[in-house]
Amino acid sequence: QVQLVESGGGSVQAGGSLRLSCAASRTSVSPYCMGWFRQAPGKEREWVASIDGGGSTSYADSVKGRFTVTRDDAKNTLYLQMNSLKPEDTAMYSCAVRFLIWTCTSSDRAYTIWGQGTQVTVSS
Repeated sequence: QVQLVESGGGSVQAGGSLRLSCAASRTSVSPYCMGWFRQAPGKEREWVASIDGGGSTSYADSVKGRFTVTRDDAKNTLYLQMNSLKPEDTAMYSCAVRFLIWTCTSSDRAYTIWGQGTQVTVSS
């Protein structure tokens, strides 16, 4: 069974940058869709970005042009580069994988394995 562990969260001022990592262990996730989601207090979890087995990426409108999702298959790791951060980006960020599935979707119900999350706090 795949294990996902996120890191790289923290506190930053508006306009700053952070890079999140999601390291997968026990099994390679390189052929599969992986995504980033976030959940702010009192709000539902929302899709942020995803990357499919071929490297094609998709982004929520709220982060398009500011966030970049990449993957390093040799390191079995997913990344989320977040630039021009805004206070509304404050949330718990989690990575997830659609195990055995190449294509991506923005629905969190389609992702089968999740990390524990890493907190991102953006102050104004």
